[in-house]
Formats: sequence, structure tokens, C-alpha cells
Amino acid sequence: MSRFKENDLPKSKITKSSLQKAALIFKYSGHHKWKFYVGLLFLLLTGGTALAFPKLMGMLIDCVKDKDFVTANYIALGLVIILFLQSFFSFFRLSLFVNFTENTLANLRLALYSNLVKLPMSFFSQKRVGELNSRISSDITQIQDTLTSTIAEFLRQFILIFGGVILLANESLKLTFLMLSVVPLVAIAAVVFGRFIRKYSKKVQDQVAESQVIVEETMQGISIVKAFANEWYEIARYNGKIREIVKLAIKGGKYRGYFASFIIFCLFGSIVAVVWYGVQLSIAGEMSVGQLISFVLYSTFVGASFGGIAELYAQIQKAVGATERVFELLDEKPEKIKGQANSEVQIINGNVSFNNVVFSYPSRKEIKVLKGVNFEASFGQKIAIVGPSGVGKSTIASLLLRFYNIQEGTIEIDGKNIYDFDLEILRGNMSIVPQDVILFGGTIKENIAYGKPNATDDEIEIAAKQANALNFINGFPEKMETIVGERGIKLSGGQRQRIAIARALLKNPRILILDEATSSLDSESEKLVQEALEILMEGRTSIIIAHRLSTIRSADQILVLDNGIISEQGTHHELMALENGLYKNLSHLQFSNS
Repeated sequence: MSRFKENDLPKSKITKSSLQKAALIFKYSGHHKWKFYVGLLFLLLTGGTALAFPKLMGMLIDCVKDKDFVTANYIALGLVIILFLQSFFSFFRLSLFVNFTENTLANLRLALYSNLVKLPMSFFSQKRVGELNSRISSDITQIQDTLTSTIAEFLRQFILIFGGVILLANESLKLTFLMLSVVPLVAIAAVVFGRFIRKYSKKVQDQVAESQVIVEETMQGISIVKAFANEWYEIARYNGKIREIVKLAIKGGKYRGYFASFIIFCLFGSIVAVVWYGVQLSIAGEMSVGQLISFVLYSTFVGASFGGIAELYAQIQKAVGATERVFELLDEKPEKIKGQANSEVQIINGNVSFNNVVFSYPSRKEIKVLKGVNFEASFGQKIAIVGPSGVGKSTIASLLLRFYNIQEGTIEIDGKNIYDFDLEILRGNMSIVPQDVILFGGTIKENIAYGKPNATDDEIEIAAKQANALNFINGFPEKMETIVGERGIKLSGGQRQRIAIARALLKNPRILILDEATSSLDSESEKLVQEALEILMEGRTSIIIAHRLSTIRSADQILVLDNGIISEQGTHHELMALENGLYKNLSHLQFSNS
């Protein structure tokens, strides 16, 4: 079972080009860009006030030696003011960064979603929904965390390191050299060791996730498990996995023990070494006790910043990678389609003509699905397309809707090439009722109204009645406000099909495509759906892709598609009269098995 995980995504190395691409995110900030720059100013002020704190603390300690109460009071007041200013600056820094980030990412999310929705079907046929969803959720969240806090914290740590080292040198050059030779190295070693421990913890988490997959699969297929009396097998499989988890967890526990020992001995030992040497210098009269206290505080700041900056840099790397992946999708070329509702769609007549159409799917260019398809459908005609599975019947519907571009030939509507139509006009005059109806997770009313979002309640009710759907809708306690569930799971196949027909009726298309609309229904549902389809097909050009030949006997013309070409063409009676014809053979096979 493949699972898409955020941690599987590669980190991007920070290069000049990747930074330039990441900087493009600022163009989505609009008039909120100033908040980022003002936030940076407050960040500098926060770092500056933080660096003043250890110096004042040292001066306060030195007041003990001089027994200077007045100076001590002034310094204490200064410390309170510093703390107040730091709180004030931190509040505005965080609120401004959050405000800038949320507004920028809202614009970015909208731009990304708008571009995704407008991308052609050829793009979606080669991408997983989980991966695309991750771009909008995981990658944007990664960028959000970085813009809100990581960049600010990275710059703050950098200020503390840079400013701290300068102020350390000002207190004592000898002690500074010792501190820089010990504390940062130990802090970096601690970070590296800590990351190794986290990787080990991640392995345990992955194993736990895999054990949960076993539980999920077993519970979902419990009837099969019991039918094969394989409870013992599933228990053994789960037991094997949790034993692996135990081994990994015990090993990880040892490493965590080593890490704790390292921190206690090395990190705190290095601090002890710095303090010891500082005491030696203080005894020798080279620095005061207050200066020693200031030095220790600055050392703590610098050491902690050295330890934190590596992890923050790794997070920024991930965010740069996430930004690049988001912009890869934004760089994808969308279809020429507007992002706003059309007030009025230009009406076409609905005469369809395929002329020597040759087509291969982008993912399988070496296989020609259609090899020169020719047919005409006049307005009001019912044209049925039949043939064995996999010969390209549904492909004809996809090409008519311009989901894909043809390689050779032309497709015309009313004598005009379909590539000369605006997509809104072309698709606005068509409607499709597929075999596998997809309903959205809202109400029945919302799903019917999808065919015409501004429809009145009366129009929706008339469409439902014509689709033979009103009776079962009114049978629900909530009637039109009944929630259909994800993909319409709360409705039966026949009910979903009739909702789809109502949706198509409400749109009132000039060209109707029925893609095996009754093939998966039981006899009773098929009868009701077929009655609704007869009403739906009146007064419009209908392209019927059929599996059950009994449903297309009354078609004005039947096209038999075989091996990429139309091998037979005519009415039901004409095709049945052909000796050894494919349609006749298919018909005999179906009716002899029914």
C-alpha cells in the first residue's frame, strides 16, 4: 500500500536560483508586504534588547562590591524597561509576521487552487490526487511555519551569535577564545546527535504506521479473513511487526541514553570549564564578578544559538523545497478558461462532425487509440457508439469535451473547429452523464444545482421530476436538503444516476453525452433511469456510449468502433442484417447470455 508522506519529500539545497524562486512568494503578499519589513525592524530591536540584558545583569551584580544602592536601583529599573521593550517588540514582530504570512498564503493557496482547477485532463491523468493535495496542505503549511517563525528565529539567532561574540570579546578576549573553541563545537555535536536520534524515532513511527496498516486492512477485509479462517495468519503478521517495533524502540532508547549522558557531561562540562577559567581570571583581577556573570549569560546565548541555528537552517531548506514544488504547479500551463461565472453562454446548434480523427493519450503516445474516426451527428439525432471494451468509446466523449488534444484530423461543431470555440461556450453547451456518477458531499439540491448554480427552487424541482428522482427525494425526511455523503455514498446507484440526469436536464445542453449511463444498474433502476434518459435526450444531439445494446435499438445511427476505426455504421436493423457483423455478434452474445 503506497502512502504519501511529507517526510518522504526531498529537501532542496539553498542555491541562488532556489532563493530567487522562493522570493517569488512575495508577489502574492499584495499590499501586505510592508508588514514583513516592519516585522524585520521589530526583530532587530528584539535582538538588540536581548543583547543588552546580560550586560546590565553583570553591572547589577557588581553593585554588591561597591555597595551602591542608587546605581543598583537604576540598573534594575533599566532591566525592567528592557524586558518591557522586548515584550513590546516581540508582540509586534509576531503579530506582523503572522498577519503578513496568512494574507500572503491565502493569496498563494487561491492562486494554486485556481491554477490546478484550470489544468487540462492530461495533467490529472499523470498525477496522484494525494500528491496534489499535499501541495496545497503540507507544502503550504511548511511555508507558513517558515514565514511565521523560522525565518525570524533564524535571523534572531544570527543576531545573538554575531552580537554576542562581539560583546564577549569586549568582556574578555582570553575567555572568548576558550568559549569559541569549546561551547559551539559541543552545541553543534549535540544538534547532529539529536538529529540522528530523531531519525531513529521516525523509523519507529514508520513501523507503528505500518502495523496500523495491517490492522486497517484486516478490519476492512474481516469477512475474507474469516471466510478463509486466516485469523492465525493475521495475528502472526501483526505480532511480527510489533516485535520489530520493540527492537527498534529499545535500540532507540539506548541511543537516547547515550545522548542524555553526552549532554550532561560534555555540554554542561564545557560551561563548567568556561566558568572555571572565568573565576581564575576574576581572582587574578582581570575581570569583575559582574563581568563573569555577563560572560556566562552571553556564552549561554551564543551556545544555544549555535545549537538552534543548524536546525532552523534545515527547516528553511525544507521550506525552499516546498516553495519550489508549489511554483512548479503554478508554472503549469492552464486551459484558457475564466475563473468567474459566465452570465450568459452563447447557444450552439449542436451538429457534430469527426473527420479522420487520430488520437493517442499523452502517457501512451506509442499506442493509437483512434486511427481515423469519421462520423456526423445532426442536431436532435441519437448517435450510439458500441464496441468491445478498450477500443476508445469513452475517448470520443473526452475529445468532444476537449479534455485532450487530437494529433490529426478535425472535430467540428456547426461546421466550426472545436479548437476555435472558447472552452466556456463549448462545455457550456454540453453535458455528460457518466457510468460512475460523482456527486459532491453536499445536499441533493446542491448537486442538482451544479448544472445551473443560479437555478431557482422551482427549476431544480422540475428537473428532479423529469429525471424520475422527485419521488425518492421526497421520501427522505430532509427532502432536497438530504446530505448525499462523500461521492454520494448514501444513495443507491440508480438514485445517483437520476441525480446526475436531473443535473444535466437543469443545464439544458445542446449536446448530451451518455457514457454507459445504465450499465451498472439493476433492472428496476435501469427502467426508471432509461425513462428519464428518454426525456433528457429530447430536442438535443445525443452521443450514447453503450454497453447494453438493448438500450440503443431506437438510435438514429449506431457506430461500431473496433481497433481504432468505425468498422460498421447504420440503424439497429441495418446492422443486424450484416452477415458476420461485429454488432450482430455482440448482440447475439448479450441476448443469449441474458
